[in-house]
Parts: sequence; C-alpha cells; structure tokens
Amino acid sequence: MQCPNCGKLKSRVIDSRSFRNGTRRRRQCSICGSRFTTYERIQPYGIFVIKKDGRREQFSRDKLATGIRKACEKRPLPTGAIDKLIDSIENSVFHQGKHEVLSSYLGDLVMKNLRKLDHVAYIRFASVYHEFADIGVLKHEIDTLVDHSPAKSTNQLPLLPLEEKKPPQNPE
Repeated sequence: MQCPNCGKLKSRVIDSRSFRNGTRRRRQCSICGSRFTTYERIQPYGIFVIKKDGRREQFSRDKLATGIRKACEKRPLPTGAIDKLIDSIENSVFHQGKHEVLSSYLGDLVMKNLRKLDHVAYIRFASVYHEFADIGVLKHEIDTLVDHSPAKSTNQLPLLPLEEKKPPQNPE
C-alpha cells in the first residue's frame, strides 16, 4: 500500500477491523512512520448499467455516490446516513444476481430511498432524474410528496413553510 505522506510502498498493518461490507485497516509506513487508514470492500462480478440511449457502462459506486451527495448537499442529515443509503442501493443491485441493470432501476432505487431520507434531496434528485421541463411538473411532484408525507417527520425540516397558525378568536 502506498503511503500518502512519502509515496513509498512499504507499510505494515497495525489494526484490522470489520467495517460495513469490508475491512478497515490502520497502517503505518515503514519509511516515514506516518499512519493512515485504508478500506477494503469485496467487489463482486462486474455489473453493467444499461443507459436510456442503449449504451452500457460499468456500474460505478463513485458515480452513484456523486449524484446522491450532490442531491443531499447542505442538508441536515445524520452522520453516515448518505453512506448507509449508498451501501443499501449497491447491495440491492448486487443481490439481484444479474449482470446488467437498467439505469431507470437505479434511479428508482435512489428516488425511493431519498424520499424516506430527506424530501429536499428527493426533489433535487427528481428534478435532474425526471428532467422536469417546467415549474408546473416540479410543483406537481412537490404536491404529491406533501400529500403522501406523514403528518409529522421527526428527522427533517419541512419541505414547504407551514402556514402560521392564528390564535382562535373569542366571539364577543
């Protein structure tokens, strides 16, 4: 393993632990003595994603993560929630047991999981994924989201500002 500090290839493992779907290793460079962490994950057989235009490209966890992180940017999400969501989607894809998946399947998985995680991130992702042509389509999606949302969500901010409640008036 190459040391990020000096670039040499001599390092030894100090500590090794299971971490999610892989292994976390703490290493120390034998040359400069700096310590660093590496993560190893089992990568099953290659899966190809069939794009809308018929092209096929290798499934990329990094590409999936980039899209999800962009949608969740500057959102008050619990630590590790995004990584957990990415792991969940990746596991769903690999557990299908197929060598090819449609990009629409991936998009739908992301939409389903983001809808549960954060409504603003969901709308951000949906606006790119569904290529909303005008504000009316976006408004319809938001209305659908608001109509099907539970009355009170404990872990996220409201999507739309709630109307201010006026105190009841006394009939005098």
